[in-house]
Amino acid sequence: MTRRLAVLLVLFLIPGCGSDAAMSRAAIDRARSQGVAPELIYVVDLPGYQLAEQSVGGSGDDGFGAVYVGGDGRQVELRVERGTYECAETCESDEHGGWYGVHQGRQQYGAVHGDHYVLLSAPVGQIDRSTLKAAAVGARAATG
Repeated sequence: MTRRLAVLLVLFLIPGCGSDAAMSRAAIDRARSQGVAPELIYVVDLPGYQLAEQSVGGSGDDGFGAVYVGGDGRQVELRVERGTYECAETCESDEHGGWYGVHQGRQQYGAVHGDHYVLLSAPVGQIDRSTLKAAAVGARAATG
């Protein structure tokens, strides 16, 4: 019986590791009630970070925003907006049509997804550039 309990615990706990691509229906509904366009509600995979569902909400006209939090309180901001992104300072573009920039102590990586862009930002040095890039490029519509 101990072995069965251990297997059940592993099956229950493993899905909670890292970030989860799902978002609760309540969080999606809350974002939509704030005027967020359904097609702009996204999630990302950020190892070591979890979506803080209480942060889910609107950004700009009909854009989406949320915060992912690490176990030690570190935060990565997610924004999804229509149109083209205007870089505040100098940005480096890459082969995926995305860009990386640093502005006022924060680093950001943006990726184009159709007629909108996904932007992830965090304090410089908190998370590496390649992780931000992978998350932004791999961003996808939320399910819940």
